Amino acid sequence: MIIIEEYNPEWPAKFEQERAAILRAIGPCIAQIEHIGSTSIPGLAAKPIIDIGMDLDAYPLPPEAIAAMEALGYDHLGELGIPERHYFRKGNPRSHHVHSYSPGNIEWEAHILFRDYLRNHADAARQYEQLKRELAISHTDVNAYTEDKSDFVREILARARELQRVES
Repeated sequence: MIIIEEYNPEWPAKFEQERAAILRAIGPCIAQIEHIGSTSIPGLAAKPIIDIGMDLDAYPLPPEAIAAMEALGYDHLGELGIPERHYFRKGNPRSHHVHSYSPGNIEWEAHILFRDYLRNHADAARQYEQLKRELAISHTDVNAYTEDKSDFVREILARARELQRVES
């Protein structure tokens, strides 16, 4: 079952709390750390999981950094299908995901572009929320749910990249 909750104004504070813990644990390895995913879009309903994105100084993370993340309660799942990414998850039920990317990784850029576009385009955010709600009703498998959002995500990324091109 996929649960979509109304926007929770506590999500940004939960991100900030986790961000501080991660920076204390592995700060020297991180070039940038951001709140990403649906919980980072004010007003957007979402699965209640805080997604954290990290642009790393170097890839791969050293073993002691992985151990430090595990000490914070994270499971390290390796790349999990995305090259040059360390993926971590925490909680039961799941509360946090951390996507840690190699410097310059296009997936990092995509997360930021998608987030910023939805933050600045309420109509697109509403469309995304409606799609998520529909898919949550019709899916029990989170991988299928994610896959069925991919056309919309690609469309938003294309719009965001075009807007970025025009503005530069």
